[in-house]
Amino acid sequence: QVQLVESGGGLVQAGGSLRLSCAASGRTFSSMGWFRQAPGKERELVTAISYSLLSTYYTDSVKGRFTISRDNAKNTVYLQMNSLKPEDTAVYYCAATRRALQWPPTDFGTWGQGTQVTVSS
Repeated sequence: QVQLVESGGGLVQAGGSLRLSCAASGRTFSSMGWFRQAPGKERELVTAISYSLLSTYYTDSVKGRFTISRDNAKNTVYLQMNSLKPEDTAVYYCAATRRALQWPPTDFGTWGQGTQVTVSS
C-alpha cells in the first residue's frame, strides 16, 4: 500500500520552530514536497525536493525560514520551520510524485492526510 504519513504539527508561538516529517511507504518517489492550505485560501506548494537532493524549491514567503530535507534510506522527507509567523498557520500536506516533468513539480499524485500547524501571535 502506497501512503504518506505526516507527523510533527502542533501549536507554537510566533518566532518558534516546528519540524514536520513525512514517511513514505510502498514506493520510492522522485520528488516530494509540502503544501499548505489556510482557511479560505487555496492550497499552495511551499517547498519541494528532488530524489537527488540537488533540486529544491521554496515559495517566496518561506525562503530563509523553512528548510526541506530528505533521507532516501528512510524514504522520509522533513520540513524544518523556523521563525514561524501567524500567517504560516495552515494544514500542511506532504505530497509526492513518481516523475517530475518540470520544476517545481505540478503533478503530485500521492498525498498525506495533513497535519495542522498553528502559530499564535
